[in-house]
Amino acid sequence: MPAEILKPVAVLIAWSLVMWGWMYATRIPAMKKARVRLDPTLPPGTLTSTLPPEVRWKADNYNHLMEQPTIFYAVALLLAVAGAGDGHVAHIAWAYVVLRIAHSIVQAVWNRIMVRFAIFTVSTLCLIVLAIRALVVVF
Repeated sequence: MPAEILKPVAVLIAWSLVMWGWMYATRIPAMKKARVRLDPTLPPGTLTSTLPPEVRWKADNYNHLMEQPTIFYAVALLLAVAGAGDGHVAHIAWAYVVLRIAHSIVQAVWNRIMVRFAIFTVSTLCLIVLAIRALVVVF
């Protein structure tokens, strides 16, 4: 039976793709409405700078899901391969994923920075615990 830690990994991957869909479902209509000129020679940020913040927030969050969670994937896979991805380790991984989903929803809908920061901090603490566990397992 695969390690329990692989379940939250699969859920975070799926959630990242949900955010990708949400990003484009809001971005494409907003770009059409704003008559954004699709010109790759424009300075960075020009294409989306005219879009409403509520549209940009989804893209910002999708980008965030491509950043720190890469560490989560590496640690979770390491723990799974090492046979240490069950029990309390899997629970911490689930906490990380639930917190990242909460962070996404807050950023995409409401975007209160201090709330996002608090959620991000707690999720990072979960990741730190997982990384320490990985260090203990491999050394």
